[in-house]
Amino acid sequence: MRVKVTALLSLALVGAATSTSFAQEAVQRVPMVPLVVEAPSIAPDQAPPPDPYGTLTFSIENDLFSGTDRYYTNGFQLTWRSPSADLPGPLAWLNDRLEWVLGPGTLRWGASIGQSIYTPQDTERTNPDPRDRPYAGYLYGAINLNRITELTSRMVELQLGVVGPSALGEFVQNNYHDIFNIRNTSGWDSQLKDEPAITALYEQKSRMPLGSIGGIEAEIIPSATVSLGNVQTYAGLGGLFRIGQGLDADFGPPRIRPALSGSNWVQPRDNLAWYVFAGVDGRAVAHDIFLDGNTWRDSRSVDKRVLVGDFQAGVAVIWQGVRFALTQVWRSEEFYGQQGTQKFGSLSVSFRF
Repeated sequence: MRVKVTALLSLALVGAATSTSFAQEAVQRVPMVPLVVEAPSIAPDQAPPPDPYGTLTFSIENDLFSGTDRYYTNGFQLTWRSPSADLPGPLAWLNDRLEWVLGPGTLRWGASIGQSIYTPQDTERTNPDPRDRPYAGYLYGAINLNRITELTSRMVELQLGVVGPSALGEFVQNNYHDIFNIRNTSGWDSQLKDEPAITALYEQKSRMPLGSIGGIEAEIIPSATVSLGNVQTYAGLGGLFRIGQGLDADFGPPRIRPALSGSNWVQPRDNLAWYVFAGVDGRAVAHDIFLDGNTWRDSRSVDKRVLVGDFQAGVAVIWQGVRFALTQVWRSEEFYGQQGTQKFGSLSVSFRF
């Protein structure tokens, strides 16, 4: 009997040892499956790689993209952003005195020219409704300094220009209408009068990576803006959410201010990058010449709303250093008596060279 029990115990021990050996071997043969969801990887913030190329961006915004022709009806802007290189002499002097505002990072400087056109809802009346938005044109040039790290962007900008007939709003709008066989607007004789225009802007943005799934990245870019001047004085807060690939190529799509603007420069790390996005922006407006009227002269005006908000959504593609961005914007009412929110589209193309 004892012999049989001993034999059975021996067989059991051998079987257990064999099973353990097989189990260990099987575990070793099972391939390791990588995690699909990756947590956000935020390295210590630092300057991006040096960029020897500048960026030229052309942007156009028009409410015809949304099937309307009123209020903020057209805007265009041509912008140059420098390589991450030394500054011209006068800008170097200015940069030294703004170090405390701009902080650390790679420095770019930029220059822009642009025009914005505003009309009432009813553009067929020779004598527009005094309760409707006044006709106004704004022609300007701008220069700015921008410091960028991998996760932050700080920018100061100075705009100089003119509001009134010298801004050529009537000339541009009616000639544009002639090209597309659209009826001319009739009330430009009542537009705001000529006035020199000056605006100083400060903007700060931060990239907040949220992680990636299957190589698709996601992030949020909160933004804060302050504008001071006789054109527009406001404080704005907003944010952009986007998903795609190669998000470190820029800080979002460029827009014409006042808006939740991204970056007019682009620095892709791969041949192809893309993203879809949605954003909101709110502004507390102390002064808006296009609604309040001329600063020192009598002119048309309306009772503006202090709080204004934008919602935007769109897509951007960067291929071989060329960025295409298409944005649809919905803007809340800007003055009392305005008939509903406004919709307009924005299209921008950026070239690196």
